[in-house]
Amino acid sequence: MSAVSALPAVAGSLPDLPEPRRRVWLRWLVLAQVLFVLGVAVAGYATEALGRRIWLRTQPIDPRDLLYGDYLNLRYQIGELPGHLWRGEELPRRKQAAYVLLTPRPDSTYEAVGIYPARPAITGQQAVLRGSVQDVWRRGLRLRYGLERYYVPETMSRRLHQRRSLRVQISIAPWGQARISQIDTTAR
Repeated sequence: MSAVSALPAVAGSLPDLPEPRRRVWLRWLVLAQVLFVLGVAVAGYATEALGRRIWLRTQPIDPRDLLYGDYLNLRYQIGELPGHLWRGEELPRRKQAAYVLLTPRPDSTYEAVGIYPARPAITGQQAVLRGSVQDVWRRGLRLRYGLERYYVPETMSRRLHQRRSLRVQISIAPWGQARISQIDTTAR
């Protein structure tokens, strides 16, 4: 017996399986990947269909990227909030989950009235949007919601980038996922 054949199998290598078992494992792996992709798509459609729709105020910035095409980076009014809205017992930390309690304004958009470390109870027309803390400073914090980038047709991005303010309709699913439904191009 040679010294090389006496060495144990390299950690992380697949064990020697019979050919039929390898095929079964390969089928399961492919099926898992397909189910994951379908799950992501179904979650997006379910958010749109089952979600509560609200309007938010935003400003468009950075309209074009050579690699990704035309899009709008959106800076929401609820993206930077004063620190006195924080309702947690401990100070917020970067990358911490944050739940923003929103109430309707007279112009039919929503504004933040509280930031919580756990999902708060809502009443009436209130809504809760889940985000994450990006920065914390003495008097406020910056939040990210995953709604900051919106891809648009080329002609629309130039027209929207010239605007100072936009209204964006988002759908918030009962389980907390949110997505942009539409951008109101007529409102000021």
